[in-house]
Amino acid sequence: MSRALITVSSNIDRDRAARWAAQAPAGTRIEFKEPKRSIPQNDRLWAMLTDVATQKEHAGRKYTPDQWKILFMHACGREVQFIPALDNSTFIPWGQSSSDLSKGEMTDLIEFIFSWGASNGVTFQDPESAARAA
Repeated sequence: MSRALITVSSNIDRDRAARWAAQAPAGTRIEFKEPKRSIPQNDRLWAMLTDVATQKEHAGRKYTPDQWKILFMHACGREVQFIPALDNSTFIPWGQSSSDLSKGEMTDLIEFIFSWGASNGVTFQDPESAARAA
C-alpha cells in the first residue's frame, strides 16, 4: 500500500489505523489532521472573496476572487510563493490550497477576511440570500 487515508468515525477506524501503524515499514509517514473544512464554510469563503473582489482594489488594481484568496491566505500565515512560469512571461502563485484547510483553519481564514472587510468598507452578502436571489 503506497497511500491510504482513514477518516476516523468510529472505534473500528481507530483500530484499523492502529493496525496499519503497527505494520508500517520503517520510514512510513503518518499524518494526523483535524476534520476537513465543510462545504458551507467553502461556500461562505467564496461568497466573501467575491464580495471583496467586486468592491475593493489592492495596490491600485482589481483582483479576482482567486487572487484575493492567495492574498488572504498569505496574510494568515500560509506559505505562498510566486514562481516563474515555464515560459518566464509571468509569475504564478504556489502554496497551500484552501481545500486542504481544516474546519478550524477555514474558520480562522473567514474571520480574518471578515475583519479585514469590516476595516476596509466591504459589505458582505449572505451566501444563502445571494443563492436564493440568483
